[in-house]
Amino acid sequence: MVYAPALDEPGLPPIRINLLSDTQTRPSAAMRQAMAMAEVGDEQMGDDPTVSALCERVAALLGKEAAVFMPSGTMCNVAATLVHCRHGDEILAHDTAHIVTLEGGAHAAFGGVQVKPLPGAHGQFAPEQLREALRPASRNQPRQTLVSVEQTANLGGGAIWKKAALDAVVEIARGHGLATHMDGARLLNACVATGISARAMAAGWDSVWLDFSKGLGAPLGAVLAGSRGFIDDAWRWKQRLGGALRQAGICAAACHYALDHNVARLAEDHGNARALAAGLAQIPGVEVQSPDTNMVFFDPGGAGLSSDALVVALRRRGVLACVMGGRIRACTHLDVSAAMISETLAAIGEILKATVPAARLSSPAPRRSAS
Repeated sequence: MVYAPALDEPGLPPIRINLLSDTQTRPSAAMRQAMAMAEVGDEQMGDDPTVSALCERVAALLGKEAAVFMPSGTMCNVAATLVHCRHGDEILAHDTAHIVTLEGGAHAAFGGVQVKPLPGAHGQFAPEQLREALRPASRNQPRQTLVSVEQTANLGGGAIWKKAALDAVVEIARGHGLATHMDGARLLNACVATGISARAMAAGWDSVWLDFSKGLGAPLGAVLAGSRGFIDDAWRWKQRLGGALRQAGICAAACHYALDHNVARLAEDHGNARALAAGLAQIPGVEVQSPDTNMVFFDPGGAGLSSDALVVALRRRGVLACVMGGRIRACTHLDVSAAMISETLAAIGEILKATVPAARLSSPAPRRSAS
């Protein structure tokens, strides 16, 4: 599912352009200063004022009653499903959702639950597909208890769930007695791109979380929000999973800084992604998915080079990307500049020109695939 060239191959140059993921961001000097100055206490006992303030802030941002600070987004997903579900239950989610593909089977391992994968373009199932997947209650079938979506859809190309589709999913789930969970790892990317507030985007969802270690630039941390009763239960699972912390205000301060300084600038990442996609679309044989946010998925196969081979060639030039589902993913973030995008496009052009006969390179460029 995910491939990146070995980072320790002898003779590799330093990584100068890191497009592997928006998790690759480094805390800025100003963020580090905020962390150093943070007021701290024992988070496990509820005595860290910086963590408490962050939880209150995110709960208000998302329109929920309460929130809890977690070390990672994966722990948010796992804790949430463990609250919503019981052993033998079934979750409905897209077949490329993070809980299905990138969390090590945690939901089955810890919760004894299974996921019914739903198909759909760009990491999203249609509301009608959800309706069709629902079954009448039967002692012969697992109890369907939770519907989960990922905003934005990572393996769908960073695609944004439309608000109308989210509302329709909530309505169907409620009508059949199912809880709803939103993996909001890149929710604020969707909000910045659409102009829809986080509160509006999360309206109706029983649980939702934000990740601070991706485009927002913090070194770690995520906040899970929901009703007070839900968060009380999530705290118990946080304790069981080893997520309770001590002087975590140092980390929470980075998240406060991110909310203050790194949200609106996500638009820059989206602009860089569009520029990268536009440049790739001009290279004959390269098929590009038009980006909604900060991820560019493309396939160079039509230009005569496999995705794996191009990623290796780029790494040898100091550019790091990865392959997901057979396509290259290039992820823009606050440590990627417009100049780096230009340099990356030049490198890809040179690699393909050296690999592919000139006659092929002179053929008309194909149309980009629809987003």
